[in-house]
Amino acid sequence: MSLNYIWSGFFLVGFAAAFAQWLFLGDTEIFKKVIDGTFDAARMGVMDIALPLAGVMTLWLGIMNIGEKAGVIGWLAKVIAPFFSRIFPEVPKDHPATGHMVMNFSANLLGLDNAATPFGLKAMESLQSLNPNKDEASNAQIMFLVLHTSGLTLIPLAIMAQRAILGAADPSDIFIPCMIATYAATLAGIVAVSIRQRINLFDRVVLTWLGGMTGAIVALIWYFTQYLSKGEIEVVSKVVSNMILMGVIGVFLIKAHLRKVNVYEAFIEGAKGGIQTSLTVIPYLVGMLVAISVFRNAGVFGFIVSGFEWIFSALGLRTDFVPALPTALMKPLSGSGSKAMMIDAMTTYGPDSFVGRLACIFQGSADTTFYIVALYFGSVGIRRTRYAISCGLIADLAGVLTAIGVAYLFFG
Repeated sequence: MSLNYIWSGFFLVGFAAAFAQWLFLGDTEIFKKVIDGTFDAARMGVMDIALPLAGVMTLWLGIMNIGEKAGVIGWLAKVIAPFFSRIFPEVPKDHPATGHMVMNFSANLLGLDNAATPFGLKAMESLQSLNPNKDEASNAQIMFLVLHTSGLTLIPLAIMAQRAILGAADPSDIFIPCMIATYAATLAGIVAVSIRQRINLFDRVVLTWLGGMTGAIVALIWYFTQYLSKGEIEVVSKVVSNMILMGVIGVFLIKAHLRKVNVYEAFIEGAKGGIQTSLTVIPYLVGMLVAISVFRNAGVFGFIVSGFEWIFSALGLRTDFVPALPTALMKPLSGSGSKAMMIDAMTTYGPDSFVGRLACIFQGSADTTFYIVALYFGSVGIRRTRYAISCGLIADLAGVLTAIGVAYLFFG
C-alpha cells in the first residue's frame, strides 16, 4: 500500500510543482519537459535496463546454476548459516537462498553491479519460494532488500574513475569516506529491520559477525592508507574485484567437473530463466522510472534544496553542503540520475571542492531504494512492500548524515 501512495505522490507533487512554475514563473516549457521526460524514462526502462539486463541475467543465472550443481552455493550457505539463521530466521539453514544472498552481497562489496543484480534476483526468487503470502513481502525478503539498498560497497571504483576523468588531483581520496558512509547505512538498515522484526542483535553470534565485519573493514582501511599509494589503491581495486569474479567462475567450473556435472547443460538450464525474469520486471520498472522522471523534471528537487538552504540559514547552521544535496536526494530514486547530479556538482564546483567530494560520498553511501524495490519485488510479483521502503530510507538517511559528517572531517 505504501508503494501505491508513493507512486501516486510522485505524479501529483510533480504536477503541482509544474503548474506552480507555469502559473507564477511563466515557464511555458515546463509541461513539455515533464512529458518528454516520461517518454525518455519509459524508453530507458525497456531499452537501457530491461533488455541489457536480459543478457546479463542469462549469463549469470547459467553460471549460478553451475555453482549450485557443483555444491559451491550450498557450501557458502553452510559457512554463513550461523549468522543468517539469526537475521533471517524464516530461512532454513541449508536453503539455496542463503548462498544466493551471499553471492549478491559479495558482488556488491566488490562494486560489481552487473553480477550483483542477477544474484540478487535469484535470491529474491528463492526467498519467494518460502513466502506463504506471494503478493506481500516476507520478513526475510524485507531484510534482504534493505541490506541490498544500503549499498555496502568496499571499493567505489566507478566513482573514483569518474573523478579521474574530470581531473581530480587525487581521485581515490573519497575511498575511505565512502566506505564509512556506506557501512553506517548498512548498520542502520540492519538495526531498523531488526527492531521491526524483533531480532535479537545482542545475540553472541550476531555480535561476533558484525564485530568481525567491522574489524575487517577497519583493517582494510588501515592497510590501504598505510601501505598503498593513491594510484595503487585504484589499480588494486580494479584488479582484485574482477579477478575474484573470474575466480568464482573458475571455481564453479572446476568443482562441477570434479562432480561429473555436464556444465554446458547446467548453464543452459539456468540461463533459460534470464529473459523471462527481465520481461517480468518491465512494467514495474517503467512505472517507477516514469513517476520518478515526473518528480525530477517538474523541478521538485530545486524547491526542496532551496527550502533546506533557507532552514539551515535561519538556524545559523553551515550551508556549504547544500549544493551537494541533489545527489543525495536523487540517489534513492535513480542511480543514473544521481550519477548525473554528482557529475554536475564536480563540473560546477570542481572535483576537488568540498561540494564535489561530498557529492561523490553521497553517491557511494547507499543504493537506489525505489529502483531496487521495483526491480526485485516486481520480479516475483510482490505488490505489498510493508515497511521495506521506510527501513530502506532510514538506511539512506544514515548514509547521508554520515557522509556529511565524514566530509567535514576529511575535507571541511
